[in-house]
Amino acid sequence: MQELRGKAAVVTGAASGMGLAFSQRFAAAGMHVVMADIEEPPLLDAAAELRATGARVHAVRFDASSAVDNQRLLDETIEHFGAANVVCLNAGVANFGSMLEQTAADWDWCLGVNLLGVGYGVSVFAPHLVAHGDGHVVVTASVAGHTTSPRLGIYNASKHGAVAVAETLHRELLAEGSTVGVTCLCPGIINTKILESERNRPETLQAPGMEVEATPEEAERRALLTEVFAAARPPEDVADMVHDAVLSGQFWLFTDHDFDAPIAERHQEIQTRTNPTVANPLVDLDGDDA
Repeated sequence: MQELRGKAAVVTGAASGMGLAFSQRFAAAGMHVVMADIEEPPLLDAAAELRATGARVHAVRFDASSAVDNQRLLDETIEHFGAANVVCLNAGVANFGSMLEQTAADWDWCLGVNLLGVGYGVSVFAPHLVAHGDGHVVVTASVAGHTTSPRLGIYNASKHGAVAVAETLHRELLAEGSTVGVTCLCPGIINTKILESERNRPETLQAPGMEVEATPEEAERRALLTEVFAAARPPEDVADMVHDAVLSGQFWLFTDHDFDAPIAERHQEIQTRTNPTVANPLVDLDGDDA
């Protein structure tokens, strides 16, 4: 895309974290912004604050895992701003635990938001962008889409899937000669509320035993993780990178080089057909060297 001013950006997961920073950055670039999130009170507050800066903003309560909500999001975008141009499929959640501990509800929740949310968003928005020819899709994946860190199995699977969707979409649009761009955003550790994802977990997808009080070990692990994320790169930095990637047509967007080594080790194991090793976790969930 050559110019953003006067066009519309759609951002999912926009009430906080990277989604909020994306919304603010695109508004600063002169774009109209559709902010979508499942958490309605903070969404409305964030939209009101952004609107107070002079931006044109429309807020939509939105469940990324719903195909119906994705279609409604496009419909409301067209109704308010005529068309969507930049679409940030950013909504995401995370759950932690070994593969042996995960339940069907865990799989349904995490894959529903992180993978189906991207898939539904692409199915709904990409044809619209191609039809008018002036657009860009940003898929929020993760370095977890290139690694297999222990105790993040479902999250890893969802982000590997998001990477595959973004890369396939890019290759198909390239083959068709489309002017629509794609960016696969693969953040490292960013100061967001991802550790608090359970606050938005639907009651129908609550796993048995979720209300059991955490053990002292688990509580310590969570406290260490909270410290790591609190000291991490601010989402505003990522928003600047995304803004620039949209304008330059950049596909791969990593926020740092912190995870180059484990990514390279995995690629080497695949290339040499070597059995996976016991890799160091991206974030030590056991509290060692966090």
